[in-house]
Amino acid sequence: MHNSQDLQKVLDLRKAILDGSEQRLKEQRDAGKMTARERVEKLADAGSFVELFALVSNNEEGAGVITGYATIEQRPVYIFAQDFTVRGGAMGKAQAAKICKLLDMALKTGAPVVALMDSTGVRIDEGAAAMSAYSEIYHKLSRMSGVCPIVSLVVGPCIGGAALLTQLADIAIVAEKVGQLMVFGPQVMAAMNGKAVKAEEFGGAEVAAKMGACALTAATEDEAIAKAKQVLALLPSSNLEDSDIVDTDDMNRLLPAIDPADVDALIAALADNGSAVELYKAYGKNVKTVLARMGGRSVAIVAANGKLCAACLQKAARFVRMADCFNIPVVSLLNTCGVQVDSVEAQGWLFKAQAQLLYAYAEATVAKLAVVTGDAIGQAYVAMGGKGNADVTYAWPSTVISALTPEAAVAVLYSKEVKADTDLTVEAARAKYADKYIEEVAGAVNAAKAGMVDDIIDPATTRQMLISALEMLASKRDSNPPKKHGNLPM
Repeated sequence: MHNSQDLQKVLDLRKAILDGSEQRLKEQRDAGKMTARERVEKLADAGSFVELFALVSNNEEGAGVITGYATIEQRPVYIFAQDFTVRGGAMGKAQAAKICKLLDMALKTGAPVVALMDSTGVRIDEGAAAMSAYSEIYHKLSRMSGVCPIVSLVVGPCIGGAALLTQLADIAIVAEKVGQLMVFGPQVMAAMNGKAVKAEEFGGAEVAAKMGACALTAATEDEAIAKAKQVLALLPSSNLEDSDIVDTDDMNRLLPAIDPADVDALIAALADNGSAVELYKAYGKNVKTVLARMGGRSVAIVAANGKLCAACLQKAARFVRMADCFNIPVVSLLNTCGVQVDSVEAQGWLFKAQAQLLYAYAEATVAKLAVVTGDAIGQAYVAMGGKGNADVTYAWPSTVISALTPEAAVAVLYSKEVKADTDLTVEAARAKYADKYIEEVAGAVNAAKAGMVDDIIDPATTRQMLISALEMLASKRDSNPPKKHGNLPM
């Protein structure tokens, strides 16, 4: 009897600690946000969450984070959710210890990590110890990078050091209205600049997306959680596994007639029904980076369309590196007239971004397929579709592959002929020799003859050809020379 009474007393005390302060929970809901436990329940399969260090959570001096493991769509995943009701979810020694222990377990077992971020920042009262706590987590996340997928959801304030945690993740998702991603909080910014700053305007979802600080945005917390599940379904559990193959569409489906410039329609037609998830949509808009399935297999689609700025190139480079980390084949779609030089001063950034793209594709050992759907001018072709990088490259019949645009090539190669052709206007003469350049030098047939592309294909069969190549390359084995790591151009 004595033992059972003690047990009940302990269980009652445990429940009181886990339930937390009702007043603080009410304040969280009044702010339009879920509580940390409600978020975990939404994310995990019903009844699957097992909490770790449960009692170091909700008491007054608690860690301000809930950690544990669960299944998401029957797949093991580790989860940590910052608890804003405990001292604003601020990072300190106790919180870092819980998170680091969780990350160690994920690394040992090879399972994804989902972070639910909702914190005012760091515990100022802990001084340097709090900053050291951040450094421990940075170290763990950096070592985990490329081993286990890491997805972060910004569902509240995410300030300073916490914001850096999201940048070390593979995918960051910001929920509108409740999520803010900032270097400094509004109070600090106001003190530094002498004027009030609104959190939503300084670090809201829309702002973060335009800066490339997050891969996805969501209208609500529920949608952010749904998008996290969608992304996880396209990623393997670790770099030692392959993504699941899910047959949901006709492999032999033909494409309708599509303008190469209508990239959204092209990607939708190539991907299995409803599988496409575009990342970094608001950043570097002339390159689209999309996780999807083709023939049931996860693929990383990089679609270049129009002139490419430095942001476009860096966005594509990071996406390719992530895909290579997790052995996801890269499918490149090229319709670009080259790079965009905004100013003399911007050339340095552009050079580095071009080098980063070249490096990312060259270093990637995953299967790499390319389709030239329109123009492939300059270094974009070299990086994404050149035979030194791509395993298979196809071209549509009307494509142009060249170091320069036909118009620029005419100015270099046919300037005398244009002047001598007095029967035509200058514009008509230039058009005539541009056609001549395409027919004799830069057209698809000449590229195929020179071995620059494997074949010229009917656009309608593009999906079939890519799925066939993916099947053929499924057993590809390649590796980089032994080294500590390469020196990525930065």
